[in-house]
Amino acid sequence: MKKIILIVFIILLVIGCSTAYKTMTAQMPDLTQLSDGVYRGVCDLSGTPVDVTLDVSIKDNKISNIEIVRHMCSPIGKKAEKIIEHVIERQSLEIDAVSGATASSKAILKAVENALR
Repeated sequence: MKKIILIVFIILLVIGCSTAYKTMTAQMPDLTQLSDGVYRGVCDLSGTPVDVTLDVSIKDNKISNIEIVRHMCSPIGKKAEKIIEHVIERQSLEIDAVSGATASSKAILKAVENALR
């Protein structure tokens, strides 16, 4: 009986983890209010294995660089790291998630937002 309860608990945990990030969005803060410098952002998707820490460099009111300091995720989640190129290029957080790495994509975008808030 205990084994069945444990299996049900794990299944519910996985189902909950897989949907926790789906409604999360990131919005670009007003960069004109920021001084040039490096800002650290973090996003830990509670209930999932995804945890992101990154540094965002601002120069002349634009994102000039994003460096991922730590990205804990599944191996497929590493694909999401290429999203930072699009953020810098477009100067926007309205970027589509990388297919197969949606949770990590959203966590990276939210960590950028958190850094700049």
